[in-house]
Amino acid sequence: MDPIALLSKYFPDLSAEQQGQFAKLGELYGDWNARVNLISRNDIVHLYERHVLHSLGIAAVAPLADGTRVVDVGTGGGFPGVPLAIMFPRCTFHLIDGIGKKITAVKGVIEGLGLTNATAEQVRSTEHRGRYEVIVSRAVTTLPEFIRDTKHLVPKGGGRLLYLKGGELADEILPLKQDVRVHELSEVFSEEFFATKKVVEVDL
Repeated sequence: MDPIALLSKYFPDLSAEQQGQFAKLGELYGDWNARVNLISRNDIVHLYERHVLHSLGIAAVAPLADGTRVVDVGTGGGFPGVPLAIMFPRCTFHLIDGIGKKITAVKGVIEGLGLTNATAEQVRSTEHRGRYEVIVSRAVTTLPEFIRDTKHLVPKGGGRLLYLKGGELADEILPLKQDVRVHELSEVFSEEFFATKKVVEVDL
């Protein structure tokens, strides 16, 4: 399926500018991936389904209000932060990762798209001192460990985590004292890839 047709299937209200930015992702990631291994060579052909649409699972189940300040922890190649920055142009996104070459590539993608609401920085979450309302991430580590390392980035009792995760989560959720909601992406997206994929929403 054409990449824009795939995204429009689930997000029919994309503006012409958003469609253009999403269309440009394929070329940008193809170029950067040849220089920096952001996505496995076998997986780059599935960029839009397994990376872009997967990132937008957050938009499908937990949309962000205008003006929300978001940090993407362990962004890697820019997921989920870059697709979400396109989807929510009135929110601000700061993408962080400890690996410098990946952040260099992410900065290149942000610049190539002309995104004015996204920035990127090489820094570990434990050393970062920014303040945000929402943390997003894609399966960096177990939920308890991730929350321990990032909860200082949001105000206590006023922050939220949106975590893309797959597989069985009961053992990870059990120790958490926070309110947790698990959104099954298989109920949103029909593609087989999403059969076990989830967005875990945690009030911090």
